[in-house]
Amino acid sequence: MLVPTLLVLFFCLRGRAGLSPHFLQQPEDLVVLLGDEARLPCALGAYWGLVQWTKDGLALGGERDLPGWSRYWISGNAVSGQHDLHIRPVELEDQASYECQATQAGLRSRPAQLHVLVPPEAPQVLGGPSVSLVAGIPANLTCRSRGDARPTPELLWFRDGVRLDGATFHQTLLKEGTTGSVESILSLTPSSHDDGATLVCRARSQAMPAGKDTAVTLSLQYPPVVTLSAEPQTVQEGEKVTFRCQATAQPPVTGYRWAKGGSPVLGARGPMLVVVADASFLTAPVSCEVSNAVGSANRSTALDVQFGPILQAKPKPVSVDLGNDAFFNCVWRGNPLPRVTWTRRGDAQVLASGPTLRLPAVGPEDAGDYVCKAEPGLSGLGGGAAEARLTVNAPPVVTALHSAPAFLRGPARLQCLVFASPAPEAVVWSWDDGFLAAGSRGRFLVETFPAPEGRGGQGPGLISVLHISGTQESDFSRGFNCSARNRLGEGGTRVSLGRRDLLPMVRIVAGVAAVAMTLLMIITGVVLCCWRHSKASFSNQKNLVRIPGSSDASSSRGHEEEETGNGEDQGPIVHTDHSDLVLDEEGALEAKDPTNGYYKVRGVSVSLSLGEAPGGGLFLPPSSPLGPPGTPTFYDFNPHLGMVPACRLYRARAGYLTTPHPRAFTSYIKPTSFGPPDLAPSTPPFPYAAFPTPSHPRLQTHV
Repeated sequence: MLVPTLLVLFFCLRGRAGLSPHFLQQPEDLVVLLGDEARLPCALGAYWGLVQWTKDGLALGGERDLPGWSRYWISGNAVSGQHDLHIRPVELEDQASYECQATQAGLRSRPAQLHVLVPPEAPQVLGGPSVSLVAGIPANLTCRSRGDARPTPELLWFRDGVRLDGATFHQTLLKEGTTGSVESILSLTPSSHDDGATLVCRARSQAMPAGKDTAVTLSLQYPPVVTLSAEPQTVQEGEKVTFRCQATAQPPVTGYRWAKGGSPVLGARGPMLVVVADASFLTAPVSCEVSNAVGSANRSTALDVQFGPILQAKPKPVSVDLGNDAFFNCVWRGNPLPRVTWTRRGDAQVLASGPTLRLPAVGPEDAGDYVCKAEPGLSGLGGGAAEARLTVNAPPVVTALHSAPAFLRGPARLQCLVFASPAPEAVVWSWDDGFLAAGSRGRFLVETFPAPEGRGGQGPGLISVLHISGTQESDFSRGFNCSARNRLGEGGTRVSLGRRDLLPMVRIVAGVAAVAMTLLMIITGVVLCCWRHSKASFSNQKNLVRIPGSSDASSSRGHEEEETGNGEDQGPIVHTDHSDLVLDEEGALEAKDPTNGYYKVRGVSVSLSLGEAPGGGLFLPPSSPLGPPGTPTFYDFNPHLGMVPACRLYRARAGYLTTPHPRAFTSYIKPTSFGPPDLAPSTPPFPYAAFPTPSHPRLQTHV
């Protein structure tokens, strides 16, 4: 009671002195960490009355020790007007609006807001302290801060002291005015270089500006990182090359696979490959693929292979109209690049160098084959040549071919050769009064067919043939034209028909040959007939006929003379016992020596039917006057036989005369030589076969 009394007295006295109570210092907003001490100042001047503090309008009490508020008290010299409010330790419930009031003077300070800060807890990285990631695959790292931190903390990411961007912030509200956990998500795509890296998540707020850190280590699983090398890198074709494939991987490597130009190399295993280099390695690189549990990776490399020229694109045939430019292209591949030259076949002059040949304003003389040539490389391998034909499109070129002379009224053949590009529409033969392209017309026929070989660059060849049947005089004097036309023009030539006559000597030779052939046929026929009839066999009964008047005698006689008696001329002697002639097994009459071996000559058999002379004698026809005196006598029996004999005159040098009559004779003169019977000129041949086989006794003559 003493203190209030003194205050009242003080104000009264001061009032008398002219001073009024007032605030010398008012409390201000204060931010304090949870658990620290808070001090809100308040100082009054000219006031010695009751001073109290309010919390959110609630009076804390007038005593200096503020009973009922164990963590609250008022400090300062009350006489001097100092009334500071202290709170220790500050708790969350202490966050409120505070006022300093001079109750008796009716003074109130401005409200002061006490803010209690709660520092954040150390953040937590999910999956830490070591996080396993796969290189190349996007991943998220989550950092979370729990508790009632005030204000809400900020979560930051650092690597090697450098803040990382790309994190997203997420906050979870628990209830109004408070927060729950906060999260920060860092999105990244790690690489193999991030293996073992340390990332830091930091929770920072006003309550803890330095923040609190949590570190995490990245453990990367990544596919192999491949390094491929070749030794040597530059090689000659045919040399050996060693490829080495080195790789780092997590987890470790599980296999190697080699390929060339995308195609697997069979049998290749392990980190090394040995090959023999060729031209294909220049464009088909070698690759090495390495695998592990995470994935695979490959690297490839191409060799610098030096090789000779190889033809890649042949020149193509070109067909150009007359007067236009012609172009040829030829591609050779080689390392180093080969030198390519163009020439014309059969000519060593170089027309151009490089892959292209240009021939300006071509003419017919430019048609032909052109050669693209590449020289061998440094190794002496490769190289070669390729050809292409230039065809110049021009009017047809028509040439007359040799035609053999023809006979009058005989067949004839005329020919022409046509070269044309493009091919002719038709080949036409024309003459004075007509023309013909194909088929036949009267005596004329046209045939057209491909020529065996075409002339270089002039297009395909055609041979057209004009056939003439039954040539006439006018065909040898007129001219025949062979012509052809295409879209560029027309060409033609004149073809003449030569005449062929028989030479006089040819005619003579032909005549002689015909006569000789006829005679030969006649003689051959007669000889064959005589030979057949000479084979006939005779019976044992014989009629011997002695021919009187024979002038030739010999001292040497055979047994035939003994059969006739003495050797004097006693006239004809006829045996009356006759028998028919008998044919031998071959059906021919047997030919015997007419002198029965006396002169050892070959006889000629003639079958005759003789009649009897008046008075009972043997009838003989008058002798023929043929031949000079002293020649053997000939008898003509034709008028008495009633038929045409094979030989009109039979020269009976010696022979067997078969007759049914008891008397018959013939004259025999010893010949100087023996042979086939002589025929008189212009006498027809004797048809021996026309006579039937007679069955008469055989007349045998002796001299």
